[in-house]
Amino acid sequence: MPEFQNDGLRLDYLDEGEASAPAIVLVHGFASNMRVNWIDPGWVDTLTRAGYRVLAFDHRGHGGSDKPHDAAAYTPEAMVGDLVALMDWLEVERAALFGYSMGARVSAFAGRLHPERFPLLVFGGLGIGLVEGVGDWDPIAEALLAPSLDDVTHERGRMFRSFADRTGSDRLALAACIATSRRELTEAQVGTLAQPTLIGVGTRDDIAGSPERLGALMRDAEVFEIVNRDHMLAVGDRTFKAAVLDFLARHRDALAG
Repeated sequence: MPEFQNDGLRLDYLDEGEASAPAIVLVHGFASNMRVNWIDPGWVDTLTRAGYRVLAFDHRGHGGSDKPHDAAAYTPEAMVGDLVALMDWLEVERAALFGYSMGARVSAFAGRLHPERFPLLVFGGLGIGLVEGVGDWDPIAEALLAPSLDDVTHERGRMFRSFADRTGSDRLALAACIATSRRELTEAQVGTLAQPTLIGVGTRDDIAGSPERLGALMRDAEVFEIVNRDHMLAVGDRTFKAAVLDFLARHRDALAG
């Protein structure tokens, strides 16, 4: 994978599609990476075939990127800085942002801090949890730091520990990430997001929170229910792909350079 640097860290990225095409940046979720969230489920192929330039990267602490163990490295602002640095590195002026779960949270912060660079937003796997939080993550941090999966009894902790083990993640880095990356936005802050936004959440997702309640706080949001999908399976759903392609097509002019 090619790489870029920001904040003293080396970060893996991909850049697929025609350089002159409208760009979209894919921002993966916690304990995942760009291959698990975006390449293997077919998103990169789907979006490039539809005529988009697709950028993605492994968050600090994830995938092939550097993995600091200091919680201070994982503030939302620091993680937004990485995706802006990627765009600067590739000389991309504006792009749609598509984030899943933690990636949606990072995308929301980016949309507030740099609205002129991110004129379209897609949030997957995150609803009102952006404002109210997504539950107690202390047991997940404990699960990540446990000697083995056999030592974990907390249901959600077991889910994330198993996922981290399956993806070969640095569990100390992920535990540090949990400590600072999940800061919420206020209702008023969410209300300042004026970009057209698509919010897609699985109907069986018990983590994200209500997409309708989040959409009601925003100026130009629409909601797509990903039927019979939970938090882990919704990201690759074919109906969600169709909804995202339709949304992007209807707002493609916003990405014009």
